[in-house]
Amino acid sequence: MKNRFNTYDLICSVVELQRLIGMRVNQVYDIDNKTYLIRLQQGENKAVLLMEAGTRIHTTSFEWPKNMAPSGFSMKLRKHIRNKRLEKLVQLGIDRIVDLQFGSGEAAYHVILELYDRGNIIFTDHEHIILNILRPHTEGEDVKFMVREQYPSDRGKTRPLPPSEDQLKEIIAGAKPDDTLKKLLNPHLIYGPAVIEHMLLKVGLPPSTKVKSFNVEDISKIIEAFGIAEAIIDAAFTPDHKGYIIQKKEKGIKDGQDFFSNQEFHPMIFEQSKNAPYIEYDSFDKSVDEFFSNMESQKIDMKGVQQEMSALKKLDNVRKDHEKRIMQLEKSQVEDTKKAELITRNQELVDDAILAIRKAIANQMPWSDIKNLVKEATNCGDSVACVIKELKLHINNITLLLTDPYEEYDETGEVLFKPSLVDIDLDLSAHANAKRYYEKRRQAATKQKKTIESQDKAFKSAEKKTKMTLKEVKTSVSISKARKVYWFEKFFWFISSENYLVIGGRDQQQNELIVKRYLKKNDIYVHAGIVGASSIVIKNPKSDPVPPKTLIEAGTMAMCYSTAWEAKVVTSAWWVYANQVSKTAPTGEYLATGSFMIRGKKNFLPQCHLIMGFTFMFKLDDGSLERHLNERKKREIDDGQNEANDVQNEPLEEIELEGESSDEEDNATAEGNTESTSNEDSASAYPDTEVVVVPQSDNNQYSIEVKVPTLEKPVKKEERKSVSSEHDEDYVIYLGDDKPIVIKPKEAKKNDKKVSFSRQISEKEETKDTVKVEQKESKPKRGQKSKLKKIKEKYKDQDEEEREMRMKILQGSSDKKEDKKKKKNKKSTPVVVSKKEPQPKKAPAPVQLLSAADEEVQKAYATENEEDDEDKEVNELTTANDIDMLDSLTGQPVAEDELLFAVPVIAPYNAIVNYKYKVKLTPGTGKRGKTAKTALNVFLKDRAASTREKDLLKFVKDQDLARNFPGKVKLSAPQLTKHK
Repeated sequence: MKNRFNTYDLICSVVELQRLIGMRVNQVYDIDNKTYLIRLQQGENKAVLLMEAGTRIHTTSFEWPKNMAPSGFSMKLRKHIRNKRLEKLVQLGIDRIVDLQFGSGEAAYHVILELYDRGNIIFTDHEHIILNILRPHTEGEDVKFMVREQYPSDRGKTRPLPPSEDQLKEIIAGAKPDDTLKKLLNPHLIYGPAVIEHMLLKVGLPPSTKVKSFNVEDISKIIEAFGIAEAIIDAAFTPDHKGYIIQKKEKGIKDGQDFFSNQEFHPMIFEQSKNAPYIEYDSFDKSVDEFFSNMESQKIDMKGVQQEMSALKKLDNVRKDHEKRIMQLEKSQVEDTKKAELITRNQELVDDAILAIRKAIANQMPWSDIKNLVKEATNCGDSVACVIKELKLHINNITLLLTDPYEEYDETGEVLFKPSLVDIDLDLSAHANAKRYYEKRRQAATKQKKTIESQDKAFKSAEKKTKMTLKEVKTSVSISKARKVYWFEKFFWFISSENYLVIGGRDQQQNELIVKRYLKKNDIYVHAGIVGASSIVIKNPKSDPVPPKTLIEAGTMAMCYSTAWEAKVVTSAWWVYANQVSKTAPTGEYLATGSFMIRGKKNFLPQCHLIMGFTFMFKLDDGSLERHLNERKKREIDDGQNEANDVQNEPLEEIELEGESSDEEDNATAEGNTESTSNEDSASAYPDTEVVVVPQSDNNQYSIEVKVPTLEKPVKKEERKSVSSEHDEDYVIYLGDDKPIVIKPKEAKKNDKKVSFSRQISEKEETKDTVKVEQKESKPKRGQKSKLKKIKEKYKDQDEEEREMRMKILQGSSDKKEDKKKKKNKKSTPVVVSKKEPQPKKAPAPVQLLSAADEEVQKAYATENEEDDEDKEVNELTTANDIDMLDSLTGQPVAEDELLFAVPVIAPYNAIVNYKYKVKLTPGTGKRGKTAKTALNVFLKDRAASTREKDLLKFVKDQDLARNFPGKVKLSAPQLTKHK
């Protein structure tokens, strides 16, 4: 199989790539240590140039998996050639070297790609001084390819002329006799093996012709072939080349369907490939892109074919083994019958031989003396000694050469019993020895009969196993082709019960990456408040606020992927908006990797339980999407709690599996330090007062809503006074040129009815809410009575006013927007503030009161978070497209669904309570690898599981099963002990 460019290919490729000249570099990525992507753009035209050292250069339309963190070579290229224009793309001489010049004059930089031998990529400045190099090395004594060395400007060789007739004769004279004509000419020509083979076939010379059988008179034909090759190379410098992928027809084994494997890529159809199947493309560049992009898929197909061949070969071996055993049994019956007949016909001779050896043994003669005695008797012509051919005294046997004394003949005229060597047992008489052989014949006949009877059963069993294997191979191939690795799978991740994608970092580097690349404008940042915990981001593709249930689930994830899991410590996570997260400290210094500065107040979540779940989500075909629309939708918190209560009342069995864990499992352990903090500073524990300014109408009037501080835990009424005393600081808000309004938290709380309009609810709404509450209370769900009793006891000192404020903190900005809508429809008298200059009609977002210094820092951070072109593209990729992607994953498959593949998921248990396959994970001592396999076994034994679902679960890779486990676990599931 062809796997790299030759000279002819490179000439055609460089000509086609001239269309990229004038484009600017947007970004540089690396796929691996030899392969790099350069993203180019000019107006609406975009292109991605792929370079692989030693192999290829072409544009690509496929999505290649990029390294999570760019390499040093990529960072060097980004620093110098980003936003520069591609000014020149040329081949150096006729060698397989390409020089790409970015920028002009003294600001120019060169990326030089070498496609011969092991390959290389060299990055130089405008004077060809090497700035970076993939593979430093030395050629000879003088030429060094290293940083700060001069790259030789005369690197490329000029196009040489083909050998003359005299030179060709010398080449042939110095060749080895067994060298082929193609192998002989290749080192002396620039055309490449494919062109050489084509030109020889065109003039009637087989490329495999050996030098020893070569006719010197045919040298003129080789000279003629050189002319054909030169014409092909000349045509390569002209544009508009078509591309061809040459294929090989493989016979399908199972169903007889033909399978075509890609073998070579060429800019033209050569003589040696004219009868082979091929695919034609509009350009050579596109054919190369298709060839290398489909190589992985082809490997999967070839592996499937090999597995099918192996399965059918095993079936054939079973058939051959049965036939061989039957033949051996038949042969042994014939031989045993023949030996028994010979013993019977030579009974007296056999008895004499047995008696003679017995006497010698009885006289206690050494075995060597007995052997010499038999030899002497044989030399003397003794008839008994002459038939003894071997003494096997160690097994108490002798071997006799017996012949048929009656010389009977069969129908063909041959002797019925030919002379044969027969083993005789010295403990038995001649008659008993004959009987022994007859018994062996009967046993062989019985065994043969049983073998023939069991043959059909064995064949059916083998065919059944083969069919299952073939089915598994076909399923494996289809799953492997359909399986798409999503961008977020490199992180901790799950999909919330309300269809929000939640991701978290595995280590400090991923925490840094998540915040810098994937934390966007509407997203939410969640943290456990424990040093070293994972940074959690809720992806919010819309401007709507994230619901409280999703916030709580993300908080559970944050706690479980921290040291709180192994320490079994329960505390409260918190969340902030994306614009509150910064990489710079108030002093201006840059924070360490994975560390961030949070500005403003933190919104604390209720204490969560350390309960995660292990489940599988299935990728739906497009035709099955409609059945699962709105499967994950926004719900009330109470509904989620009821679901969790129902699940907690299920009869679950718990086990902790001990055992060795693999290195990969150990590497997947959540990062974090053991240090934890239960008490935050006062600014975090008691959030700042918020002031929301809402325009009432177009006549420059505004209403002001003050939200007083609330505590993380319920506080008794008699304690509230002391709490508020800690917040006696005045807060100021400026509205244009008017005088500042000073608001004190204590006064705001006393005059709360005059200031806060969100609490004024109409009687109808109040009545409806009362009816709903009564309905819910009248029919408590199973196990809810004890839960409600505990809740009532815990929050007995909390009044409705405090509860409402706590709910507003949880719901964040969603309640504020609802309050604004309600205020517009209220007839109550608001606090009016005059305003000289007209204000825009659009309602501003909630105003966070900060000090002057903090306000300046926040403005600076807003500038810091401005998106560049790359960030915008990533934002588009991870928002709009992800909505469709999330909808195509379901945890509740039905029989009518067409499923493509399965994805293992670790998520908070409340987020997966409705999924078909689920087990509960809590902190324990069980190893993750064995726990994951046990859980998979539970799913496979589920009676409700369909055949397709079981197939998809079986083919999930072992390294993917336990990759996202939070640590050592205890597994809980119904009837778990019988699956252990």
